[in-house]
Amino acid sequence: MRDYKLGIEYKHLKQHCPGGVYLVPSVDDLRMFHGVIFVRRGAFTNGIFKFTLECPPKYNDMGTHPRVKFASYLYNPHVHPHTGEVDISVAYPQWDSSKHFLVTVLTYLKRIFYVKDYKELSEVEQRQLPNQQALRLFQTDFEGYRRRVQECVRESQRSVYLNDPGCTIKFSDGDSRHEALRNMMKERFGGNDDDEEQNADDVSGVVTREETLDIIEQVARMSTTSPTSPEPPN
Repeated sequence: MRDYKLGIEYKHLKQHCPGGVYLVPSVDDLRMFHGVIFVRRGAFTNGIFKFTLECPPKYNDMGTHPRVKFASYLYNPHVHPHTGEVDISVAYPQWDSSKHFLVTVLTYLKRIFYVKDYKELSEVEQRQLPNQQALRLFQTDFEGYRRRVQECVRESQRSVYLNDPGCTIKFSDGDSRHEALRNMMKERFGGNDDDEEQNADDVSGVVTREETLDIIEQVARMSTTSPTSPEPPN
């Protein structure tokens, strides 16, 4: 029954998953998921962060939280500096299976990349955040915080082709997807493969970072196992 409910939750994600966040179930374990988030704005702009989401055997019971861990180091007040685990239990002290679902976790996961200040949290809640050093730097020296964050962003980009064993979200270098990316960019923004000078009157508009990232995300989906709902047990 628990696996069936989890399958329903995952199916729900197909229409309601937060933008820029992708989740694919493990081949060997219905309760383990591999995910990636593309960050488009803010301090973490252009970051590509992989993560795992694990639902314990008693998930869907009251008080049983899912666990989310980032695969690479992430300097963020909401992420444990040593384990990479996200503070889901801090954000939702009383996990209620009738109100909280996988989409709840993914929505919160996306939100931690766009925090502008921590004034909405009480002092007690701030003390519960797992990376206190990152929190202090955020509050006292935001430019210093931004520099640490940019290190994480660059590392996420460098390690995007490093695929952990068993990971169902994989990025491949030097394959047909690069050609697909080139063709999609050409179709969206115009241009040709010839060396001839383009007609000065042929102006297709400004290419924005958001449009470019949107195309990259589309191609990234080609690099993953096609997300399908886990089959409920008979």
